[in-house]
Amino acid sequence: MLTSTLLLIAVLCAAVLIRVPYAEMSPGPTVNTLGEHDGEPVLSIEGRKTYEPSGHLNMTTVRVTGADYRMNLVEAVHGWLAEDSAVVPHETLYPDDKSAEEVREENAEEFTQSLESAKVAALRELDVPVGERVVVASVVRGGPAEDRLHAGDVITAVDGEAVKQPGDVAELVTEHEPGEDVVFTVVPAKAARAAEKAGEEPTGSRKVTVTTGEADDDGRAVVGIRAGLDHTFPFAIDIELADVGGPSAGLMFALGIMDKLTPGDLTGGEFVAGTGTIDGEGRVGPIGGVGMKTIAARDKGAEYFLTPEDNCAGAARDVPEGLTLVKVGTIDDALGALEDIREGETAGLPRCTAG
Repeated sequence: MLTSTLLLIAVLCAAVLIRVPYAEMSPGPTVNTLGEHDGEPVLSIEGRKTYEPSGHLNMTTVRVTGADYRMNLVEAVHGWLAEDSAVVPHETLYPDDKSAEEVREENAEEFTQSLESAKVAALRELDVPVGERVVVASVVRGGPAEDRLHAGDVITAVDGEAVKQPGDVAELVTEHEPGEDVVFTVVPAKAARAAEKAGEEPTGSRKVTVTTGEADDDGRAVVGIRAGLDHTFPFAIDIELADVGGPSAGLMFALGIMDKLTPGDLTGGEFVAGTGTIDGEGRVGPIGGVGMKTIAARDKGAEYFLTPEDNCAGAARDVPEGLTLVKVGTIDDALGALEDIREGETAGLPRCTAG
């Protein structure tokens, strides 16, 4: 018995000390996009008439172990056995051994982009005009444009030629040979943001000269920036939600914005949660951790869960009791489902199935 006891102790100690290449996912916080979080409105709209809807349009999240954390064997076994968590290979959540800081930065950027797409999709659905402009999306560290151009700068022209799409910038730059100067006409990011907040056209453009470098792969002229497309809105829409990352809240924020801007309640006072990315055209995309999100939604009190159609089969394999999974592929699908829920005609809702 003494030998067995010592062996058991040794095995338990080893299980605690042995680190395994897995990470754990569990249900995270769920927040009503129509309400408040930490005492502040999640959605704030200025410069346009708004309404105070009832009901819930909750975005959902997944809690995951950190990029630098390695589970021990005991934690992994506990996670495998638990009904409200999932243990997955570490590289599934953190590919290429990215640092915790790199993962946070990527998640923050994805979250910011999802909010932008949610605003665009919501306003276009309401036939509110949305403007477009070319901006510096990122600057390559150590590249020719470092400290001369900055992320968020609005590019209005290159060498005096107006640009309308991000591709125009690359096309005009590559007309040069490496070592030649390119002149960018830009509105600095700070001035552009201030003008947008004030509902005005950005002013104060300046010319910035950048000497081109040479691309490693094909020798073309480059300046070390990535151009992107930004949007402008006729009124201010602020979304305040700290410590949340990733793109999966786009659909629910788009619906929340629409509910705030239109009279009545999209939900009819019902508790609806959901998830899904969204693009500017209103297409809903799949997300990760949908099983954890359905658990979080039901625990909070949701009765209906708007589910991206590409996640439906996986989500339907283990549905929390009392939760109806509603399949959506576009924002129009979501609005149609909400109308049925609002009118109490739920028998015909497009439900997720495991088949």
